[in-house]
Amino acid sequence: MNQTLTKDNDYSAWLKELKTKVRLVQIKAAVKVNSELLWFYWELGQDIIDKQKNAKWGGGFLKQLSKDLSAEFSDIKGFSLTNLKYIKQWTVFYSQEIQKSQQAVGQNLSQVLLHEDKPIGQQVVAQLTQIPWGHHIVIISKCKNTDEAFFYIQKTIKNNWSRAVLTHHIESALFHREGKAITNFEVTLPAPQSDLAKEMLKNPYLFDFLNLTEKHDESELENALVNHVTKFLLELGAGFSYLGRQYKLEIAGDEFFIDLLFYHVKLHCYVVVELKAVKFKPEFAGKLNFYVSAVDGLVKSEQDNPTIGILICKSKNDMVVEYALKDVHKPIGVSEYIITKNLPKEFKSSLPSIEEIETELDNFAQQNGNSKQASGR
Repeated sequence: MNQTLTKDNDYSAWLKELKTKVRLVQIKAAVKVNSELLWFYWELGQDIIDKQKNAKWGGGFLKQLSKDLSAEFSDIKGFSLTNLKYIKQWTVFYSQEIQKSQQAVGQNLSQVLLHEDKPIGQQVVAQLTQIPWGHHIVIISKCKNTDEAFFYIQKTIKNNWSRAVLTHHIESALFHREGKAITNFEVTLPAPQSDLAKEMLKNPYLFDFLNLTEKHDESELENALVNHVTKFLLELGAGFSYLGRQYKLEIAGDEFFIDLLFYHVKLHCYVVVELKAVKFKPEFAGKLNFYVSAVDGLVKSEQDNPTIGILICKSKNDMVVEYALKDVHKPIGVSEYIITKNLPKEFKSSLPSIEEIETELDNFAQQNGNSKQASGR
């Protein structure tokens, strides 16, 4: 190794820049390969549909095709019978959407697919080729229609979701929950931020990763969420950065404590989260409004956007929430949370705490040590 070069600042800076370029080329190459693969899959799916419809090759056609292609291209896994069935399912799934769109604009399917300057080509094909094939399998296996499918495709592109994260969001019905919270964002935030902020909220939030009794209180809920903060952040969505719990605000000698404080890196604002293990009451909005005002005055910098408040309750009356937020001047959203796997109260109370387990282990160690001394060991 040339020690002189490795210590040269100019060489090190150039090498770092070169490595970045190589990584970008690798990413671009992977995206292009994925795009070409999906175009091939689309054409193959169209051919399979056409041949099965018009050629008299019998019911074993797809199985034979898989055998022949796999024999010729043994290093390619995409020609298994299972994957060929997925390719056909995928093509049928999105062809229905394209056919509906082509009727609206008077175009035929070949025009839609071969000319990317056409609106439908840009809208459908370009989006489909931007996520990996494995993601598509998850989407067509779990989504009921193309509206839902395109929602998850766009979210995957925007947030760079892994297949596991995509699966989690589909199974937790994000499509039906995102943007469904009741808010006053339209009148308290400027248009671009209000839309993004509303999209950020869900209703309801699913806290199925928690083990709580049906009659838990705010303290139990808060403790459980903080103990599972990684899963909590996943449920909150992309962009949330956790800052702390029981965040102290001191105002003219008085102390106040916020349940949870976050910073949203995409909205560039602080987010105050208050938890209520009971049904929504109008006075909750007033308290949260106070906290949001305090954070704006004491924590927020000039570069930050206005602070947002999120109130997550066990249940709510939508009409009551709307009236409660009507004359509130700080941006606040109200959602519910759901825990479908509550522990029975008697079972929960019978579970030892961590402290009890540690105490029991200490007692056991002491007893074991005393018995050894008594026996002279």
